[in-house]
Amino acid sequence: MPATARSLSGLVFRMRFVWLALAVWGTIHPMYYFISWFQENGWSIMNMVDAWHANAATSGLVWDLTVAAVTLTIWVIYEAFAKRDWLRLLAIPATYCIGVSCGLPLYLYLRGRKG
Repeated sequence: MPATARSLSGLVFRMRFVWLALAVWGTIHPMYYFISWFQENGWSIMNMVDAWHANAATSGLVWDLTVAAVTLTIWVIYEAFAKRDWLRLLAIPATYCIGVSCGLPLYLYLRGRKG
């Protein structure tokens, strides 16, 4: 294997762990705030959704993340079917159950697998 191919392969291998670390961070950091909010305000999803739309700024962020989540979902489905790599589909529940902050880096991690 030529030196440039080896160095590129090593970079891809290292980036997989960057993506994995970001997926873990993208799980833990937001969940800390969500759980804190629930403990303070009760365990009602509808109350949280109402809080997300408390003002125009938070509504804008909700819509920004919604469009990003839908875009990521379409990309994941397209590539999973094109590559016949069904494990990539795990990024979809991660995106909607945790957030784009977990789903996107998790998808990039899964996408970088060999095979």
